[in-house]
Amino acid sequence: MNDPLMTVLKKVNFIFGKGLDEKELIKHRKFIERLGQLAAPKDDLIVEAFSVGDINCESVTPELAHNPEYVILYAHGGGYNCGGLNYSRILAGKMALSTGFKVITFDYRLSPENTYPAALDDCMAMWEYLVTDKYAPDHIIVAGDSAGGNLALCLTQKLKEKELPLPKGLLLFSPWTDMTCSSHSYETNRDTDPILTKEYVLSAAKAYVGGLGELSDAAFSPIYGDFNGFPPVYIMAGKNEILLDDSRRLKECIEKADGTVSLDIEKNGWHVYQLFPIHIAGRAMKRLSKTVTGLIYKADRTR
Repeated sequence: MNDPLMTVLKKVNFIFGKGLDEKELIKHRKFIERLGQLAAPKDDLIVEAFSVGDINCESVTPELAHNPEYVILYAHGGGYNCGGLNYSRILAGKMALSTGFKVITFDYRLSPENTYPAALDDCMAMWEYLVTDKYAPDHIIVAGDSAGGNLALCLTQKLKEKELPLPKGLLLFSPWTDMTCSSHSYETNRDTDPILTKEYVLSAAKAYVGGLGELSDAAFSPIYGDFNGFPPVYIMAGKNEILLDDSRRLKECIEKADGTVSLDIEKNGWHVYQLFPIHIAGRAMKRLSKTVTGLIYKADRTR
């Protein structure tokens, strides 16, 4: 990593290195909003605002090479306490350009103002919107980064619990799978992660759960949930992030349930490194495109 980038990343670590009191929350939200404004791709995309009930949403569609048969439902990260449509537009735009699919993003309710299950309810509402006379469930890919990866997993487990059709697959960027923050990488990568600290992540978990249960409950920590019959999952993570073992353990859980899962670890990467305009992010999106193509067209050939 070059020096200017490292300076920026260390600044991020400073912002997310503390707890989640009101003053820190304001900092987090301002930074995420600014990052979205600066880093989101703007060329070759059609961005349209709409709403689903009280939920503000956007569709991000590539101008060229658009495949209208499939859609990606994307849940943004931000520890469940920050982020919105501007922030969502970074990865939404990159996924749209790399896959050729429309990407739907949504402004789910944030903690600590709205604790569990507000975000999950909003995500479920978006799923129901898409499967009602718009897309077949097996033509929807669910994606999420960090807390959004948590939300994507919880949505899929909720659909399984209700015995409803599942999405075609999941695309997860540095997913937050265990809110107990007990993974070994919290210690081994404590000094190499330039984005997150255990103190911040644990504060975010407690703010989201809001005293409604134990952090180890599968409702909040999907790694403790049921992965039998799960759709294919593609996970991307950075070798230097404290959440790395969240991804490794997720892969192990899916494999134990005889599911299909692939874990892509970038040796020079950190937490959701794909957000940044750097060469390793560009290469990652090419790998993601190849994976999605294989997922879609392999399934189509077997019909």
